[in-house]
Amino acid sequence: MKRGGELRVGISGWRYPGWRGKFYPKDLPHRRELEYASRILNSVEINGSFYSLQLPSSYQRWHSETPDDFVFAVKGARFIRHMKKLRDVKTPLANFFASGVLALRKKLGPILWQLPPNLSWNKERLEEFFALLPRDTRSAARLAKKHDDNLKARAWMKVDASFPLRYALEVRHKSFMTQEFFELLRKHNIAFVFADTARKFPYAEDLTSDFIYIRLHGATKLYVSGYSGESLKWWADRIEHWRKGKQPRDAKTVGTSRCDVRGHRSAASLPLDVFVYFDNDAKVYAPFDAQRLAAQLGVK
Repeated sequence: MKRGGELRVGISGWRYPGWRGKFYPKDLPHRRELEYASRILNSVEINGSFYSLQLPSSYQRWHSETPDDFVFAVKGARFIRHMKKLRDVKTPLANFFASGVLALRKKLGPILWQLPPNLSWNKERLEEFFALLPRDTRSAARLAKKHDDNLKARAWMKVDASFPLRYALEVRHKSFMTQEFFELLRKHNIAFVFADTARKFPYAEDLTSDFIYIRLHGATKLYVSGYSGESLKWWADRIEHWRKGKQPRDAKTVGTSRCDVRGHRSAASLPLDVFVYFDNDAKVYAPFDAQRLAAQLGVK
């Protein structure tokens, strides 16, 4: 995918029974839901990868069902973050990449790591985890070869070409709201997720990478509330600033509002790709809010 000022607006997952007859036509076959959604929005988050390792055949199918310029964000495995809590995860990380993620090829966008609310700031643990993350697809394929026997019969380690991998981190414990944490993200060029959680979890707008990752979980109630026209305009205005590599005047930052990426040039002077995903899916708000925001931003 191209880099520098691109906008991706989509949804977190696409298979929700309650969306039938509201977002999806009633007579649309279930197997065509991704195809349908990908003709309306230009990106989606793959949520199934969070709950279990998917099959290479699934990733291949998702690749074939979507337009050439479509991009997937992939949610990292729950086992790594919630069960292992980022400790001793080299083999689980190899399994994750061997499960078929690389079969998305050029449609592979950012990989999201969402930490649980009970996981607090630990610099050494994060440093070790970040050091394990492969920085391009060829490195990911090499790591994938270290998978365990659980994936022996179905591992996918093919790459057509090498291109950089991007990572985003979403945190849910207030102890992360320190300048030291944001400096660590900048050091490893990992995006801090701007997560709107109806004030349930910490929120900040510190720029830490060469792209922006936003998750909108609900304006007033987590997962079950929609976004008003005024609220979407507020987000659109901020996104236009970030897309240009600038901060809004009222940006809520913990540390410095500028960050050094791409050879120590200031990110505040660079155009940034922006990825936005709506996760307020419980009452079918997500796909319609995504369409409205995309329209405000001129995303087709």
